Amino acid sequence: MPTGQYDLEGLIAGYHAVSSERDRARIEARTSKLFVRYARDLGSGVLDPIQIIPQIVRTLPRPDVASLMHDFAMAEPAAFIRNMVPSCPEYARLLRSIYHLREKIIQGGWGPAVTSLSLRPGDLGGAVVALRDRLIEMGYLARTAVATYDHRIQTAVARFQSFHGIAATGVADAATLAEINISPEARLRSLTVALERERWLNIPRGQRHIWVNLADFTTQIMDDDLVTLDTVSIIGGRPNDTQTPEFSHQMTYLEVNPDWTLPRSIVARTYWNSLVSGGARQLDVIDSAGRVVPRSSINFSRYTARTFPYSLRQAPGPTNPLGTVKFMFPNPWAIYLHDSPERQLFNNELRAFSAGCIRLREPHEFAYELLSRQSDDPIELFQSTLRSQRQTRIQLEQPVPVHLEYRTAFTTARGGVHFRKDVYDRDTKLYDALDQLGAIFRFS
Repeated sequence: MPTGQYDLEGLIAGYHAVSSERDRARIEARTSKLFVRYARDLGSGVLDPIQIIPQIVRTLPRPDVASLMHDFAMAEPAAFIRNMVPSCPEYARLLRSIYHLREKIIQGGWGPAVTSLSLRPGDLGGAVVALRDRLIEMGYLARTAVATYDHRIQTAVARFQSFHGIAATGVADAATLAEINISPEARLRSLTVALERERWLNIPRGQRHIWVNLADFTTQIMDDDLVTLDTVSIIGGRPNDTQTPEFSHQMTYLEVNPDWTLPRSIVARTYWNSLVSGGARQLDVIDSAGRVVPRSSINFSRYTARTFPYSLRQAPGPTNPLGTVKFMFPNPWAIYLHDSPERQLFNNELRAFSAGCIRLREPHEFAYELLSRQSDDPIELFQSTLRSQRQTRIQLEQPVPVHLEYRTAFTTARGGVHFRKDVYDRDTKLYDALDQLGAIFRFS
């Protein structure tokens, strides 16, 4: 929190300097103003994220000033202030992790970095000792004097990998050692930003909701804060114009056997040259009335990708980029979840390949779970619709909240902190903004 901006010492001095009712009124007004600001910062965030990163589109849960002051006047002050923090269990777990990591840094951190390029079972020597010591200090390995890369170190490395989005092989390859060598101060920065993000989402998220962690490349169906379904995902690419935005919305329907109407940006970036030269035959040209226009009637040389007066659409089928189903929560950015025929891309650890939408590795299982609330046989409902080969919309009887988030640091109810790469470089910008406001803890 930006404690320097609340000027607590100046406020106390102001009370000591009161010599008239006018002075008292002024200092009480000043106190009320600072209290409202503190309550806002604590419960809904210090930053307005869209001012820093346009792709973060959040309606911050700012408190109503009149209600805040009334409720505070009626409550026990200390208890009221304690209850102003977000009530989500993740907030408490992140805060606890921050305190523990601060203490570890004060005590000297995690020890020297591992200088070897890679290590594997059977290796021995100074680099293995450095790896061992660092794993112990991080909490992945019980204290031991072993100097050989044995099964205990292998198990600890695998556990570290699973908490950092790396295939849990137990081999400390270059990518793994790069993550192990990241300083505790850098990890603290990730946790600090994650805590600020929790304040932005200090809202009822839905007893059942969909949680997309862009930095983790995963999509989950959550019920009562427990994961009901978890699927690997692909998100938007790293360039600014393809990054997936962060926002919350309501999923209202599934579309089985979807067609694909191409966004203008994708036409310009990927298909225009091929279209002009007579290629991209899988795409139909569509006029404003929804009719297919024969390509022979179009003089493509008259247009650019920007001025082309028609839309392009690909019919449902096995090569359709949306696959067999898409999950819709209509929004201004035309973002949705969907299947994909490019199955090989799900095998990558960093999966930022799409034009902005989120692709799911298990889209059918995702559909079954969503439909289980309104059908005794959700599998047959979905599969029979799929077999029809007709483009069909299935409404969700109960809309499901969808939250697209970007968390490079997060916890689970089972314990431990997970860290992910800042693939969009968003956390770096947010941390710098927090630092400029004086909201960063400083070690003395």
